[in-house]
Amino acid sequence: MKSQILHFTAALVVTVPMVLNASSHREAPLITEMPKVDASDFYMFNSYEPGRAGFVTLLANYLPLQDAYGGPNYFTLANDALYEIHIDNNGDAVEDITFQFRFNKEVIGKTLSIGDPGSEIDIAIPLAQIGGVGNTRDAITNLNVVETYTVDIIRGDRRTGARESITYTVDGSSSFAKPVDNIGNKTIPNYQAYANDHFFDIAIPGCGNGKVFVGQRKEGFVVNLGETFDLINTNPLGANNAEANTLADKNVTTLAIEVPAACLTAGTEAVIGGWTTASVRQAQIINPKPKKPKKGKIGGGAYTQVSRLGSPLVNEVVIGLPDKDLFNHSEPSADGQFANYVTNPALPELIEILFGVQAPNLFPRTDLVSAFLTGVSGVNQPAGVVGSEMLRLNTTTAVKVAGTQNPLGVIAGDTAGFPNGRRPGDDVVDIALRVVMGVLLTPAQAPDGQLAYTDGAFVDDTFFDASFPYLKTPLPGSPN
Repeated sequence: MKSQILHFTAALVVTVPMVLNASSHREAPLITEMPKVDASDFYMFNSYEPGRAGFVTLLANYLPLQDAYGGPNYFTLANDALYEIHIDNNGDAVEDITFQFRFNKEVIGKTLSIGDPGSEIDIAIPLAQIGGVGNTRDAITNLNVVETYTVDIIRGDRRTGARESITYTVDGSSSFAKPVDNIGNKTIPNYQAYANDHFFDIAIPGCGNGKVFVGQRKEGFVVNLGETFDLINTNPLGANNAEANTLADKNVTTLAIEVPAACLTAGTEAVIGGWTTASVRQAQIINPKPKKPKKGKIGGGAYTQVSRLGSPLVNEVVIGLPDKDLFNHSEPSADGQFANYVTNPALPELIEILFGVQAPNLFPRTDLVSAFLTGVSGVNQPAGVVGSEMLRLNTTTAVKVAGTQNPLGVIAGDTAGFPNGRRPGDDVVDIALRVVMGVLLTPAQAPDGQLAYTDGAFVDDTFFDASFPYLKTPLPGSPN
């Protein structure tokens, strides 16, 4: 009996973290020092853009809390990092398919000729641009910093599996242009047109065609962030639109890829699991003379994972401070090591202390297993699933088009929403609060479990575009 209890306790490990599904910003000590590889949100959903039936959209957000005016360097990604989206298509908590993004930032070194006629000298400019950029990806004459990226599909182990390059369908190139951030309307008069010209139709080996885009987007996550972390300094039983969205004036960098569902699934199993990671070289050496063309930082050794995100806020508010970096280094198959943090969730007890409502009195919280660990039977639970922390999506679930989605997802009867994957318009904070307080339990187990808990920051699908990449055009650094 004792061994059965221990096994069950380990199986519960990722259940509680997933109920706090929200945005993950600066959630561990080490990642605060590496913002370029800090994953903030991961979305995975059946594409609901008209004409894209049979596709799955994967959105991985990095480098959060971007101020639109954050020049002159803005928000480039790391040359020495691996940004990856992993798919488990047989429920064993190990990746079967990985989409690996690698970036190359080139500093052009544009100069101006300064001085008296006949004795001018070339002086490097201090800005990312020397003039207007224009509205297409070919208009790069005035850019002083240019980013490109490649995408590989890896089948099997992320490091040793079979690797193939994803290519542009028009010319077969394996290198894609990343748009410069939305510096402002003087530099780029029509940023939407400029960014849209960086959407690429791609050929995915062994899969068919899809789409890819990497670039800055308006932050899509909606949360009353400041008050939430100030001991929930708000009314969790108030109106769902009574509080401000703290992130409304922020941008983020999005890695977006749309893939045929048949490319992601295996055999007759329609359910996939997904998460995103970032890895850097084990050794990081600061170059004391980082003058072009030398790098300011030189990396060596094997790649080591420093960021991990499936269902966000897991690391942020559940894992204890001494183990937060360990969680970011871990893989889903090893989630049993964090069992002591999550078998008895602290959040509902905190809400009870602060607001006088009654937390569920069921321990361990078995109600959370199917919803957040294994997937829900009949909705998104794969056969023979191994409990692990990731998003799970049934690729055969019928989509709801924009304007018809319920932001409360499955608990409101919209089975195309969270936790069956995650769409941008799913109000995962409100869903999380209601589930952790016992909406899935009986009144005897959770006397206040049916209350309409909320962080007060409203979101639904009208906040987003109805087509790839769904997250809106980023805010400009200079709107005039």
